[in-house]
Amino acid sequence: MKEKVENALAKIRPLLQADGGDVQLVSVDEKTGIVKVRLSGACGCCPAAMGTLRFVVEKKIKEEVPEVKSVVPA
Repeated sequence: MKEKVENALAKIRPLLQADGGDVQLVSVDEKTGIVKVRLSGACGCCPAAMGTLRFVVEKKIKEEVPEVKSVVPA
């Protein structure tokens, strides 16, 4: 499951990097389906960071890895 999440993040990363940010996988809990990520760079301090996390990062990860129930900040 961790590898699938990493692959999904690889697809999102160029979009975030274009705005000066990035995303890093912190942990994947296969039992609960919770993924922890850290937004960094411009995304780490952006007022819209929670929106980016929910509507970009979480959405893409859930599309690619249906076992994921939630993506939360680390």
